[in-house]
Amino acid sequence: FTLFLGFIIDRIHHYIKKLIRLRSRIGSSTEEVQRLHEERKQLKEKDDKASLEIKKLKEEISTLSQNLKKLKSESEEKDRKIKTAEAHVASLQKQSADLLLEYDRLLEDNQNLQNQGNKS
Repeated sequence: FTLFLGFIIDRIHHYIKKLIRLRSRIGSSTEEVQRLHEERKQLKEKDDKASLEIKKLKEEISTLSQNLKKLKSESEEKDRKIKTAEAHVASLQKQSADLLLEYDRLLEDNQNLQNQGNKS
């Protein structure tokens, strides 16, 4: 009977040690799970912040693209106005040159007429 009781005590001691090891593993596993939950929570927060930042940047890109299109359109319009103005300036310069030639001719005619009037 004593031998049987010794065997039972030995088995109980063995199972208690095994139970203690399992509980310590469960405790460390629970801590690991909690740490992983915290890490997951932090990653989710970072992901949310990154998503908001991406959304803001996309909106900014959209706004800048619209502004760029508007500025290109304005630039093209101003280029057209400049070309028109340059053509107008060239036309006025030609007119001025023609008028200057006509003035010189009239001045010469006037001089000739005065010379003829003085000779008569």
